[in-house]
Amino acid sequence: MSDPEATPAIGDYGLLGDCQSAALVSREGSIDWWCPSRFDAPSAFARLLDPDAGHWSIKPAGAFEVDRAYVSQTMVLETIFRTASGVLRLSDALALGAGERGHEIGQRSPHALIRVVEAVRGEVAVSVEFAPRPEYGLVEPALVVDDGAIVTIGGAARLLLSSSRDLVVEGSNARAEFVLCAGERRGFALQHASGIIGERPAQLDPDAALSDTITAWRSWSALHKGYNGPYTERVRSSGRVLQCLTYQPSGAIVAAPTTSLPEQVGGASNWDYRFCWLRDASLTLKALWVGACPDEAQRYFAFMARAAGAPRHGEHVQIMFGVQGERDLTEHELGHLRGYRGSAPVRVGNDAWQQTQLDVLGEVLESAYVLREQLDEFDELTMEFLRGLADRAATTWQQPDAGIWEGREGERQYVTSKLMCWVALDRALKLAPRLGAERSVERWSQARDEVRGAILEQGWHADVGAYTGAFGSDHLDAGVLLMPIVGFVAADDARMRCTIAAIERQLTTDGLVRRWTGAGGEGAFVICSYWLAQCHALAGDVARAQEVFDAVSAHANDLGLLAEEIDDDGQLIGNFPQGLSHIGLINAAYAIQRALER
Repeated sequence: MSDPEATPAIGDYGLLGDCQSAALVSREGSIDWWCPSRFDAPSAFARLLDPDAGHWSIKPAGAFEVDRAYVSQTMVLETIFRTASGVLRLSDALALGAGERGHEIGQRSPHALIRVVEAVRGEVAVSVEFAPRPEYGLVEPALVVDDGAIVTIGGAARLLLSSSRDLVVEGSNARAEFVLCAGERRGFALQHASGIIGERPAQLDPDAALSDTITAWRSWSALHKGYNGPYTERVRSSGRVLQCLTYQPSGAIVAAPTTSLPEQVGGASNWDYRFCWLRDASLTLKALWVGACPDEAQRYFAFMARAAGAPRHGEHVQIMFGVQGERDLTEHELGHLRGYRGSAPVRVGNDAWQQTQLDVLGEVLESAYVLREQLDEFDELTMEFLRGLADRAATTWQQPDAGIWEGREGERQYVTSKLMCWVALDRALKLAPRLGAERSVERWSQARDEVRGAILEQGWHADVGAYTGAFGSDHLDAGVLLMPIVGFVAADDARMRCTIAAIERQLTTDGLVRRWTGAGGEGAFVICSYWLAQCHALAGDVARAQEVFDAVSAHANDLGLLAEEIDDDGQLIGNFPQGLSHIGLINAAYAIQRALER
């Protein structure tokens, strides 16, 4: 049995995506995570969560040093291995549909991993190990050679590996070792086919598929160069990450492509993030506006309106959905997996779908408001849905809820939840004519003023000298940094300045912000640091905004990817890459740009 401590650091992984699913590849050329067909499908490789749960490695047979980077303007990864005898280049991609360009990329993705290895200089002995373990490692398949490809037998789907180099089958693994001299290359294509039997996909040519995928990504990037402010390359790179996390057939964006990467190594806070959260809606939409373009933002809003619309009478508005709008995301544990570096349990599904989070009301209405000039006239169902959100905010804002951090310890009177109810009512009032809601204006206006008064009175803690996390609590919560971001108060308001200063003193170390007072061993939460940078920019303190921005961004890995958190040792931790972290980066960079222009 393999040693779980040998699992690479989370920040050692690179992301591959085809706008329907994702794979993670280590610095040593091992694909340790891939869920073919869609983000939340069972994995084919899951060594990320258990050393024996499957991988596919291509690397030099001897010692080597590594450099890597994405091919310019793409999500195609090049890893350069330098050995004593030569230099090897490994190009990795999840193939996009043949001929897809621009906004079409990902619509017809063939669910295929493409790997091409080439000797750049000298000669290099290459080692290949293919160890598929479908269904999160439950299946140890038989491997058979069929019509020039290695095919898996066992489980509810098939994998077909074709290559320009023969591999030797050894039980449920296949291996090869060969020498490449300068200019020589070998290509591999691993294709996924649903069903135990059925038509097999047409075999892909690895070189042609790789070239076409590079062209496809560059065609998308060429349409998304609108941002030209500070940190341009980081913003554009983050825009491509968000596109990678998009399930193109529906427009949904997953929080992360992984499950159960821990918030603390060895801990039990290990959650499945392969779903679309409405909680992140307005922040995501604004980031798409800056780092991508209105096309992606409009598709994302359309997904939200369709997925969340028409809840059953009296039912709370669900906060998260599957990538095709699925509502039942019931959680269960995979007891056969040891977890990342022993961090159990490993969970599939997420029971937070059943939580009441009042902030979602404001997130969706804010999204509609941001897109008000680009969206066509709302259809009757969408108008009814948005009016219903405002009505819920007006009637439920005084109730406790689970809050934006989805705590499972019970409901409270969270300030951020009240804040987003205020946003829901404020934006609904501004949209009232387009919502056919003129008769609701007086009622919504009264409720909005009541919410505002309650936050100003009960959210402020005089002894702490700051807005705190919940009514009556003396605990700070970085979530209140959203107050100036959503326009509730000015960032340079006296009380808000005091709040920012308190968060800097008590929750911040070297620009890295923890979520709340008493967070224990939890690391700094990346988006909270970007919120802090954004608040400083809004207050006109651009130099401090840039200091904080630079401090947190310095913890991105060599490919510019960010996880959910940064631990006390400065290492990336939590599900990876985290869409919300890249959303925070984009929005903070844009705030700094606006501040510099003022």
